Amino acid sequence: MTRIVISGACGRMGRVIARLCEEREDCTVIAGVDRLCEKYADFPVYKSVFDLPEKPDVIIDFSHPSALEDLLSYCKINGVPAVFATTGYSDDERAKIVSASAEIPVFFTFNMSLGINLLVELARKATQILGGEFDIEILEKHHNRKMDAPSGTAIMIAEAINEELGNTKHYVYDRHSVRKPRDKSEIGMHAVRGGTIVGEHDIIFAGHDEVITLSHSAQSREVFAAGAVNAAVFLSGKPAGLYAMNDLIKSI
Repeated sequence: MTRIVISGACGRMGRVIARLCEEREDCTVIAGVDRLCEKYADFPVYKSVFDLPEKPDVIIDFSHPSALEDLLSYCKINGVPAVFATTGYSDDERAKIVSASAEIPVFFTFNMSLGINLLVELARKATQILGGEFDIEILEKHHNRKMDAPSGTAIMIAEAINEELGNTKHYVYDRHSVRKPRDKSEIGMHAVRGGTIVGEHDIIFAGHDEVITLSHSAQSREVFAAGAVNAAVFLSGKPAGLYAMNDLIKSI
């Protein structure tokens, strides 16, 4: 039985994770951490990770990048594995997560959906075949409450594509002030925010007289929460290191 603490327990994702854990027999939530609300389930909710009375097997973080410093400090001091599912990390914060994996088990991916990670692998394959001759654009759509843009998933897709192309491309996020033809070395990334869109990602390969589009649409937040819980169960008992969805998929 994997004993889990949810960081960001009172947010929408935290509540979905709590509900999913109630329905499983291989894990349980022993506490939550959240500055913004009180207990709403059978487990207690604390204002700070340092207020936890007992050490969990794993922490799942679905909160805010501002919580990263305390979480990393707590996890390294206590040897607790961590699943980081929060979006909007800066390059410096991502580097800190990677650095921490030398001391503790860390599961980090921009998107916890199995389908999105399959989309990334399909994008890699398409890039191997088409990338040199086709222009590549990434379009992502999310709800109107999402604060970061482009999405972490769009960045993950772009980085996977760029890796296949020898990291020869640069990203263009906004074309309104550009007065020149599209550069062949570009990967365009575009963000749409509106309504209650959970998450949609399109990868467009535009060539001469033909267009190929790879798409993924999430219908609910549950797909991300389920991935995070699966990651937590997978991570429990693992040695220090940086783990991602590919590692989880291989273990299935």
